[in-house]
Amino acid sequence: MKNKLFSREEILDQIHDGQRIIYSDVHGGMSADEIIDGMLERGIKDLTLIGITSGRVNMGMGRLIAEHRVKKIITTHIGLNKAAIEQMFAGELEVEFVPQGTFAERIRCGGFGLGGCLTRTGLGTQVQEGKEIINVDGKDYLLERPIRADVALLQATKADRAGNLYCRGTSHLCVDYIAMAADLVVAEVPELVEIGELDPEKVIVQAPIVDMVYVRQGEKRPLWPAWEAQINKIKAKEAAK
Repeated sequence: MKNKLFSREEILDQIHDGQRIIYSDVHGGMSADEIIDGMLERGIKDLTLIGITSGRVNMGMGRLIAEHRVKKIITTHIGLNKAAIEQMFAGELEVEFVPQGTFAERIRCGGFGLGGCLTRTGLGTQVQEGKEIINVDGKDYLLERPIRADVALLQATKADRAGNLYCRGTSHLCVDYIAMAADLVVAEVPELVEIGELDPEKVIVQAPIVDMVYVRQGEKRPLWPAWEAQINKIKAKEAAK
């Protein structure tokens, strides 16, 4: 069996200036925090980030933006990251806004080798600028090009030694299709289990897709407080059963 377990430093050796990095955290929660710590320590810069949101100033990939390590972000939302907003208006950060459904489809196209997708979302708006319009059965559609990255940086709840990933509840969000759209797939997990311990029905990303797994060494970091409170409610209900 191929070894999928690597140290943080071995993973950081694969992350370089100027890369395109796609990530699974939302508003800074569920992020690969210890790998991001290492990216900051190494001074990695000139990155293009691809994520549903831009994180927060002090959480998730938003920390890289706050430190001016990012030149461009492809995203659906930056409203909770003051640094991203300020840098965008100052001309220091290029922001490509993508409607969230289109965002998911473009990544899916990148992951599955498709040439793009057709959508009516964005017609007649700034989203349309510079894009090809294709008429199908009398209706106009925007051709949205696929999105791929050099590295996918994921966080999962658990991984087994083969590299299968499990994400609890809605924390899997976009992990599955993001994992398909990168040349190198890295997962940071707080818990490692043996092969066979994960329910196959609950595996979100299968082992052949994952290249490197890093087991978090530090203490669990808090999620966005609203999510943390919801998770605690679920745990209390499970404990009461």
